[in-house]
Amino acid sequence: MKHHSDAQKEALKKAAGSLYRAFLAMREPEEVRSLLIDLCTPAELEAIVDRWWAACLLEKGMSYREISDATGVSVTTIGRVARFMEMGEGGYRLAISRGAAL
Repeated sequence: MKHHSDAQKEALKKAAGSLYRAFLAMREPEEVRSLLIDLCTPAELEAIVDRWWAACLLEKGMSYREISDATGVSVTTIGRVARFMEMGEGGYRLAISRGAAL
């Protein structure tokens, strides 16, 4: 991560809040898709989708190896997703519980 001055850190917090509100402003999945395509490189978007896919399959009880075989996602990435599902901010589980899972 980059090193920021205190002023940059404060501006970054405001920019992050604005980004979160931008996602909330999207009304349809296609609108979110458009925003993500504009925000991310193809590789970044693929990595995000891979993590989400892995989270959904972990929630269904699949093993790391089964998920890797089905998705092509590395076992290391799957382990990282699993760790954040257990010790992160709760975003994966919240979105899955609200019906966003595969």
